[in-house]
Amino acid sequence: MHANMTAIPDDPIHPIVKPAPDGEPEHAFPKRRDEITLDVCECLIDIASALFSLSSKELRKPGRTSQPVARVRQIAMYVAHVVLRLSMGDVGRGFGRDRTTVVHACQTIEDLRDDPEFDRVVHMFEQIASAAFRNRLGI
Repeated sequence: MHANMTAIPDDPIHPIVKPAPDGEPEHAFPKRRDEITLDVCECLIDIASALFSLSSKELRKPGRTSQPVARVRQIAMYVAHVVLRLSMGDVGRGFGRDRTTVVHACQTIEDLRDDPEFDRVVHMFEQIASAAFRNRLGI
């Protein structure tokens, strides 16, 4: 952030930035937000990889993947949106996917949560993500 710009720290992911009196362009702000979003999504992928014993390389792989890998990625995208309150567009960019893929993932995971065992697994991941990002994101 430029020295003449001030951030209001209420929301670290979506800080309010006031332009400097000298008219400093605001284009510096989106880059920082994108960097934070990307870091958060990268961390979620690493957590999901460890938690579900999958290769983080597989979770990051572009295009279609096997159903178990896709399901874990969907859970991570769901948690990024629901728990960490990232927009679906931001989650898509962070996971290298389209926003509509995130919409589908969230709908799929929500539907699958009717199964108590699946819900338990998702809830565990939600708790881990919440604890991991509590201080950083203020959630």
